[in-house]
Amino acid sequence: MPNEERKIVLPSQILGDIRSNKAGRGTFIENGKIISEKLGILNANSSYINVLSFKGRYGPTVDDFIIGIVEEALSAGWLVDINAPSPAFLHVNEVPWDIEFGDTEKYLNRGDCIMAKVSQIDESKKFQITLKDRNLYKIKGGHIIEVEPSRVPRIIGKKGSMIALIKKYIRCRIFVGQNGRIWVDGDTESIERVLQTIYKIESEAITYGLTNRIEELLKKDAKDVR
Repeated sequence: MPNEERKIVLPSQILGDIRSNKAGRGTFIENGKIISEKLGILNANSSYINVLSFKGRYGPTVDDFIIGIVEEALSAGWLVDINAPSPAFLHVNEVPWDIEFGDTEKYLNRGDCIMAKVSQIDESKKFQITLKDRNLYKIKGGHIIEVEPSRVPRIIGKKGSMIALIKKYIRCRIFVGQNGRIWVDGDTESIERVLQTIYKIESEAITYGLTNRIEELLKKDAKDVR
């Protein structure tokens, strides 16, 4: 059934129970049952049951890797747009540089892009991010595109399979932020091929057999390039 659409679920719909599954994004637990908290697409794997929104802004979760755009440099840190309802705060103690008080603009300024990780979310939904993790830094060069955050799991693929497929056939560097921003670096032709592939994955994300179709497309394009 390669073109069968993925299952759409409704708010308050029972999706499973906590004895055999874990509640993931877009769900809550009530009386031992995992229940959908919104209209969306069911995404179940061996560990979690998730409900992905059709559209909407990014809902941060601690330990998510994201791409942020600096909005403002403050004396003790930065306000960063992470494609969420409100900006995140990046404190000077959460970057790899030794910064003097008030010198934040020398390191990151308005419009700069960073690869970061969500470190804290408080009860009032204020977000804090960090650069203190592997492969997190200020972005230089390349291109950033935006997709629907709900499509990110499909673009990444199970255990990174879809991104690995793209890298197998196209020479490029890719960082996929879970907030719907993707950084791509390479030569012009490679970047164009990556963008075409990502947009195809995004547009066909809720169909089955997508991985096979993408691989066939990449194989064909690779032959044409040669």
